[in-house]
Order: sequence, then structure tokens, then C-alpha cells
Amino acid sequence: MSRHASPSDTLAAPRVVPKTMRAAVIERFGGPEVLELREVAVPQPGPEDILVQLHTAGVGEWDAWHREGGDAPEQPRFPLVLGTDGAGVVAARGARVERFAEGDAVYAYDYERRGFYAEYVAVSQSHAGPIPSSLALAEAGAIACIGLTALQGIDDQLRVQQGEAVAVHGASGAVGHLAVQFARLRGAKVLGIASGEDGVALVHRLGAEAAVDGRKADAAAAARRFAPQGLDQLLALIGGQSLEHLLAAMREGARVAWPNGIEPEPRQRPGMEFLSYDATPGIDEFARLTRAVDAAQLKVHVGAAFPLAQTAQAHRRLAAGHVLGKMVLRA
Repeated sequence: MSRHASPSDTLAAPRVVPKTMRAAVIERFGGPEVLELREVAVPQPGPEDILVQLHTAGVGEWDAWHREGGDAPEQPRFPLVLGTDGAGVVAARGARVERFAEGDAVYAYDYERRGFYAEYVAVSQSHAGPIPSSLALAEAGAIACIGLTALQGIDDQLRVQQGEAVAVHGASGAVGHLAVQFARLRGAKVLGIASGEDGVALVHRLGAEAAVDGRKADAAAAARRFAPQGLDQLLALIGGQSLEHLLAAMREGARVAWPNGIEPEPRQRPGMEFLSYDATPGIDEFARLTRAVDAAQLKVHVGAAFPLAQTAQAHRRLAAGHVLGKMVLRA
């Protein structure tokens, strides 16, 4: 049990895997109202898969896009189970799985297969990792997708170094509140552009040297005060006018990175490097994330949590906006 764990954070693998499970499914694309709780078959793991009994699943804006039919195949097969990440315990494993045993606590991310809005999910063993020792299942279930996105943005795209001045635009959101901590772990000085007074307060608590409300404050002016010679790096997690103003406070040769799906994308300017990317799961990627989580003693802020039966309500809350940190479902 981790330092954060409580009895409600633990989950024992079942002795016998049931044939059916509860899942939040859609039978057609549309608004939150299309999400329904149904009894469906438990997925069968393939030779390289693990079957995870879920404790917590993440809820992200990309889930709403999938619910509406974003990137759907020409002939989708309903019912569909949404959800790209979560955490739980291994309930069964495929014949060629050697990395995990039944009962192991894992967190996982699979954007293509999805299926995490459920009591069980089958996922490739390469898309999962043992949960960090510093996190409980309830926290690990919130961070697989956003943790990979944040860490790969800070390390692989921006290549943040000790002493650099880094801005995180969208710092109080799901990816942003982790990116602030990973940038601090690398020794950077961090300016967080947050949402609301509560968002500013959260970003300060997470270790940023400075934070401003991007809805009210002049982000570019704040950046110039923070880094008079210009910002070295910028992780852009929200597009729009505030971001465009912030670009004017970057130094020559600075790098700007954003995950694919951020709209509008930042308008490129001469003299700076612009990098878009997707979070990549994998054995090495999860191992690196786990090391960073434990080294940073990561603080995971769950801004809203709903039971699986209230998935439609969770999507309505998502649409309302201003969720600090990450929203989750409890299976």
C-alpha cells in the first residue's frame, strides 16, 4: 500500500473472472445523453494482453470527442466502450505475458483500443506498467495518459534543463498540473498560466515560482517580469489569444511544444522551434514515467470523481469546463 492509500484504494483480483461486467457504452454518437450503463461481456485477453479489473478510469476532453464520433471508422461496431486509461489489478493474463502476474497493481493507456469506462479492460502488456510506489490506485488511475503527455512534453519535446525559464499554458488542467511538477523536477523555473484564482493557488502549491490567471492577467507581461531575457520553453496545453500573446515573450531559439488536438494551434513565428506530438505508451515509457512520478513525489489533483453509473453526468461536468487537475470515474 502506498503512502497515500486507504482501504478504499485497494482492490483484490477476483478468484474467478465473471462472464459479464458493467460498462458505460454508447449505441450511437452524440452528446452526454448517449452514455448508458449496460451489462456487457468481459473482454477476452489476447496472448499478449492482460485483463485489468479497474479501480479508476480517467476522463478527458478527447473522450467527449470520441463520444461525438471523432476519428470513428466508416462502419463503427456498437456498442462502444470509451475511455483511454485507468488503473486496477491484473485479473487474468494471456499465454505470452511474462511481465505481470495476477493481482499486480497496474496503470495503463491505450488510445486506439479504449474500453476503460468499465469494470474490466483488456490491454496489451506493453501499454501498462506497475503503479508507482508513491501513488495509490485512485491516483494512478488518473495519470497514465496525462502523465505520459506531460513528461514526454517536458523531456522529449522541450528537453527542459536545469535553470531554464519554462511556461506551462494551461497549468491548472489535467496535463498541466503534472507538467509543472516534472519541469520543477528537471530544475526549471516555472511560470504557470492557470484558470481562475483557485487554479493559480493550485499551481503555486505544486511548486511553480509564479502563476497568473490567463483569463484576467496579461500573460506576456507576467512572462517578461518572470524572464526578462525571454522564456526558454513553453508547453502549450490551451490555444487562443492568451497563448499568442505569450509567444511574444519567448527568446530567440526558444522551443514551443503542444500535444496534438490543442486548438487553435499556436501560430508559428520565425526564430523559434514549434513541435507537436502525441503521448506514446510502451514498456520503457511507463518505466520512465514511474521513475519520474516517484522522484517528484507527484501530487495528483483529482478535480472531480464520479461512479461508473454516472458517466453521463461526468461528461456534462466536463462540458461545463473549469475542472482543476483530472476528472475520473470509480469503477
